[in-house]
Amino acid sequence: MTNPLILHPDRLFPADTNIRDIARNLYQSVKELPIISPHGHTDPAWFADNQPFGNPADLLIRPDHYVFRMLYSQGIPLEQLGIRSQDGSPVEQDPRKIWQRFAENYHLFRGTPSRIWLDTVFHDVFDLDVQLNGDTAETYYARIDSYLSTPEFLPRALFERFNIEVLATTESPLDDLRHHQKIRESGWAGRVITAFRPDPVLDPEFEGFADNLAKLAEITGEDTSSWSGYLAALRNRRAFFKEMGATSTDHGHPTAATANLSPAQAEALFNRVQGGDCSAADAELFRAHMLTEMARMSIEDGLVMQIHPGSYRNHNTGVFQRFGRDKGCDIPLQTEYVQALQPLLEAVGNESQLSIILFTLDETSYSRELAPLAGHYPALKLGPAWWFHDSPEGMRRFREQVTETAGFYNTVGFNDDTRAFLSIPARHDVARRMDCVWLAQLVAEHRLQESEAFELAEDLAYNLAKRAYKL
Repeated sequence: MTNPLILHPDRLFPADTNIRDIARNLYQSVKELPIISPHGHTDPAWFADNQPFGNPADLLIRPDHYVFRMLYSQGIPLEQLGIRSQDGSPVEQDPRKIWQRFAENYHLFRGTPSRIWLDTVFHDVFDLDVQLNGDTAETYYARIDSYLSTPEFLPRALFERFNIEVLATTESPLDDLRHHQKIRESGWAGRVITAFRPDPVLDPEFEGFADNLAKLAEITGEDTSSWSGYLAALRNRRAFFKEMGATSTDHGHPTAATANLSPAQAEALFNRVQGGDCSAADAELFRAHMLTEMARMSIEDGLVMQIHPGSYRNHNTGVFQRFGRDKGCDIPLQTEYVQALQPLLEAVGNESQLSIILFTLDETSYSRELAPLAGHYPALKLGPAWWFHDSPEGMRRFREQVTETAGFYNTVGFNDDTRAFLSIPARHDVARRMDCVWLAQLVAEHRLQESEAFELAEDLAYNLAKRAYKL
């Protein structure tokens, strides 16, 4: 059975005709603006090498944990989706079989943001006009596969077609950034920059932490067995990342805890941590203090600081041990911010030249903690609805709970935070539509003048992200 694939021009707009008309006009003013993608996890090798994407499964299934976590939740093993195992044990290799399995279960995504993003990609990028299911799987596969072999679908061509002004990837401080160097030397005008993600050398519970410190020493020539050498090594890598285009750092700690230890206390803690005599409490305190150290370094070098707390990483240890990180088994945690952030904010929160962008997976904290904090501290801004809440209703809840206390200008627009390159325009389109709906409601309720709404629509779609990330 085949059903048409239709993207209604008024999708996500409200049923109320007055508000819908206002939202439609606002959206028309911003829908063609360039995309600022200041935080994400696409592979810089795509743009460095500019080689054709392999096949539909490699492009649209394997990199996207939103896709395979839903399928896994319905009892479909990751092996059957071709997710590569760390131990080399066999997994499905036939991309057509993987695609067929995905297509037969595509109905599982009804009502999810993944369905919106994927349908937009299928319709707008690959010119498909029937819905994906088991019967149309081969039609989809053949169409996408044939398109991927053409010059128009090389990574750089798609980057330009998507009207991406700048795209940030995310790399470990141990990365040599060779792909970014290759992009820079290629002469291509596309702007792909890196972001500094120091978790592997800041988190004592990160796998291979001791080896990571040794590699950091090797890369920088600093003695990372000493506290002063460790800090010097981090400054060294930050400077290198900034030289390679980075404007931001990114910290994915399990909690928002911060600390402000004395130099002697910090050195003693580091000696325990790097020497292997480290308790769980020591690890948490070290992460907490290092956030404050990173904030101080941001004042020195101007890098914007992003904090992404509140995820129980690798909750499914069996999946983690077999397949590694980022396989759809990270779960949101209840997260406290007011007391957790106070040591850092007491130390540097009044520094207007510092920019800290804070994200959350705990929506209950929006109006109670996060909006009041961002509505006071000059250094603090709120990142957009993130990860599990990067959805139409999540975006609506964010604006409803944050705007009255923090306003619009203590937020930073939208970022897509994705590994799925082709979904970037779709994700930004959803954000632009939902922000226009929120602004239209304020206009309809006579809480905002329409001229102000048009200015805000452009700010939310483009200007705020560009400004916040110093782009």
